[in-house]
Amino acid sequence: MPGEGGKGGAGRRRAWARGRGSAAFAVLTAGLLAFHRAVPNSVGRLGSLLESFLPWLGLVVPVLLVPALLRRSAIALVALLLPVAAWTYLFGGLFLPGARSGPDDLVVVQHNVSDENTDPAGTARALADAGPDLIALQELVPTALPVYEETLARDYPYHAVRGTVGLWSKHPLTDARLLDIRPQGIAGPWSRGLRTVVATPYGEIAAYVAHLPSVRVRASGLASSWRDESAGLLGEAVAAERRKTVILLGDLNGTVDDRGLTPLTSRMNVAERGFALSFPAAFPLARIDQVMARSATVAHIRTLPATGSDHLPVAARITLR
Repeated sequence: MPGEGGKGGAGRRRAWARGRGSAAFAVLTAGLLAFHRAVPNSVGRLGSLLESFLPWLGLVVPVLLVPALLRRSAIALVALLLPVAAWTYLFGGLFLPGARSGPDDLVVVQHNVSDENTDPAGTARALADAGPDLIALQELVPTALPVYEETLARDYPYHAVRGTVGLWSKHPLTDARLLDIRPQGIAGPWSRGLRTVVATPYGEIAAYVAHLPSVRVRASGLASSWRDESAGLLGEAVAAERRKTVILLGDLNGTVDDRGLTPLTSRMNVAERGFALSFPAAFPLARIDQVMARSATVAHIRTLPATGSDHLPVAARITLR
């Protein structure tokens, strides 16, 4: 009998010993999820690069789960609970059902229509079919702009365009002006910001439409200095806005987890429900098309069907306070 007990104890110890490498990787993944802000941005903006794809770290769990089960590794299975808990804390709430639509809700659509879109009329009709109050567009080019104006005119009689960004509305627009968010390093014509006032049935709100500079993933890391500078200028504009309620719609070329957008996310509410990965349209990896609000709640965000753009449109429901 003592011998059998000894063998059983040895078996349990081996079960705990197996899979230490997988367990260590699981702990590392949990640490990156929970403490991603601790990853430095000084070299190659590695912190922002990690945060751009942060939800995808959840794939580590099923990858490690299979060998842990096959090897019957107790330590690996227990360690996997850590990244599961961290991922659920960060992103699990996005999948919960949201509050029902209320009488003071505003529905908006945000879409980078692409300057290479060969079907602007079809794109405009698809966005209008979602029935939003506001439609924000980026990458408007001179040849396509008249098509968007004509196609949307019936349902959206009010619109404002500055440079390559525009806003179409069911409600009157006033005080439209260009918003200067151009980084110092960009020369030549570059107009990607718009600010206007929307007279909604629930009161006037300031609406911002923006298209921040693109980022590139290179061998040296994430090239995002222009995007970060432009986000800072946009954040300053929002901070200086005198109207209480502000909404921001735009292709911000960054996720809400990316610290490069902190000048905005520190001042504005982001979507409480919905994942809505929007780019690239063929295989969405991240949501870089954003809807944010100040003194209002972005209750839910979702993607709409693909258009002729390399981005998916996103639709959001905003509850005005």
